[in-house]
Amino acid sequence: MKLKKLGTLVAAFGLTASLLAACGSSSSSDGAEKEKNGKEIVKVALSDEVNPPFLYTDDNNKPVGYDIDYLNEIEKKLGDKYEFKYQFGEEESNLIGVSTNKFDFAINWFFKNPEREAKFLYGDPEYGYSLTALITRKDTNDIKTFEDLKGKKLAPMAPSGGLRTILNNYNEQHPDKAVKIETIEQPSNADNLKGLAEGKYDAVFLNVSTFNAVQKELNLDIKVGGILSKEPIYIVYNKKNEKIQKDINEATKELQEDGTLSKLATKWFDVDFFKDLDYINQKQYKFGN
Repeated sequence: MKLKKLGTLVAAFGLTASLLAACGSSSSSDGAEKEKNGKEIVKVALSDEVNPPFLYTDDNNKPVGYDIDYLNEIEKKLGDKYEFKYQFGEEESNLIGVSTNKFDFAINWFFKNPEREAKFLYGDPEYGYSLTALITRKDTNDIKTFEDLKGKKLAPMAPSGGLRTILNNYNEQHPDKAVKIETIEQPSNADNLKGLAEGKYDAVFLNVSTFNAVQKELNLDIKVGGILSKEPIYIVYNKKNEKIQKDINEATKELQEDGTLSKLATKWFDVDFFKDLDYINQKQYKFGN
């Protein structure tokens, strides 16, 4: 696994895809770009920031991961209608591209929030989940939930973002068991995990996939203490693309119902994250142990 930006690794791939689209397509009467075989070209924005196992590169610098497998399955389902063409870029640039219709949709671990919901269409249903967890030292067995953090020190967190929102919501709902949060503008996941291993902190609140990526690099004496939540992730569409959204929604539902997405989750995450948290924790979904 190569923890580096995809853009520099797959620029040729993106350029080739663009050239193929330009050479093999034409415009239909409704303005949609069509392949010569009649399929509509769907322009998809992928993040060039690796996020394993959702999206990263293999030893041959080929983009792989859960997101890619999911999109491949969607394209199989809709193969008579659409041809996906990928382009890689930074997340914010991708979202701007979706809003201006440069891209039809973007995929990259997107959560729902009011600001984005006002600008974009979201997929329905979600195509997967981001699992959040408390990371602890391997000799710690009494920190599995937020309630267990009473009297403990949590590593500092950014003032905003999905993880902070989850913890803020917990504190609002449990004022008598509120977790003390130290705020830092740009916390380093690697530094926080090193501080945990050294005894500076008792726990780190982090996405499990992020922990997995950093732990593979650092190989610290730490573990996933307990999975706390599964946050749904979505495709983000330009608001004009209701037809594409509807078709992909229907295909995604079929892939959930026939077990395909559960198989992909198990392949990439070692657990079916479509099941409930009790099941996930019972399966001892742990990285770095």
